[in-house]
Amino acid sequence: MKIAVFGKNFSKNFNNSIQLMFDKLIANDAEIWIYKPFYDYIEKELQEQYVFKGFFSSETDLNDDTDVLLSIGGDGTFLEASSFVRKKEIPILGINSGRLGFLANISKENLAVAIDELLQKKYKIENRCLIQLCTDFTGFSDFPYALNEFTIHKRDSSSMITMQVFLNEQYLNTYWADGLIISTPTGSTAYSMSVGGPILTPDSSNFIIVPIAPHTLTVRPIVIPDIYHIRIHVEGRSKNYMISLDHKNEVVKSSVDIVLKRAEFTISSIRLDSQNYYTTLRNKLSWGIDNRN
Repeated sequence: MKIAVFGKNFSKNFNNSIQLMFDKLIANDAEIWIYKPFYDYIEKELQEQYVFKGFFSSETDLNDDTDVLLSIGGDGTFLEASSFVRKKEIPILGINSGRLGFLANISKENLAVAIDELLQKKYKIENRCLIQLCTDFTGFSDFPYALNEFTIHKRDSSSMITMQVFLNEQYLNTYWADGLIISTPTGSTAYSMSVGGPILTPDSSNFIIVPIAPHTLTVRPIVIPDIYHIRIHVEGRSKNYMISLDHKNEVVKSSVDIVLKRAEFTISSIRLDSQNYYTTLRNKLSWGIDNRN
């Protein structure tokens, strides 16, 4: 099995787990390609010296015939990993080196079992949609996509901004708010949820439009089909506003209209046979836990 490994820094209490992972992969003759900055980090951090098949530093270095990409970190690391995979349809398995995440949902306690299931191919592929920024704007020209959400923010602590939203060129609403989030089902448990948006299952074919601190309290989040094109016209006292695609941010002039649509490709994530999305949801959000007992 050809496996790529992408990762970030981790705490020392994850050292044994990362060693266990590499030992299992090597013992099963996995062909390992590793992100070069991550290799440089673990070479300093770990006592063991591993010999890998090769390295990658950008998406062009990642071969299409890679079977799996392991993302070592948190959900943010998983989002970065998706920008390396892009349209190559390489499935990603998220291994969490800290707290339990929704995307990086393999804990260090379950890592040994997870690697065994991966090597035995006891898993399913979930296809997760992305939002594409279609506006002719050079700031995101390399990868104008978001797996979690697209967000508009006001730039400072001044007055709120005004955002007119059109769905397939039909007027939806004017939002007076600090910003606006357009979320995928994957992103429904991220920023969108923190401002009151609903949770969608990963296989939902929808987007969520959620205002951030709206001036009109009767304005609520709305779920729309992801086949709709979304156009947003922004007005306000400031000449600029900020937009983000997941972890990437850029400043945009107020004269620029934003156009969004569902991307023509998806990101493949791995759901192991021993995993269940609803179990992850309950554990992460502490559903059903009564702190009084």
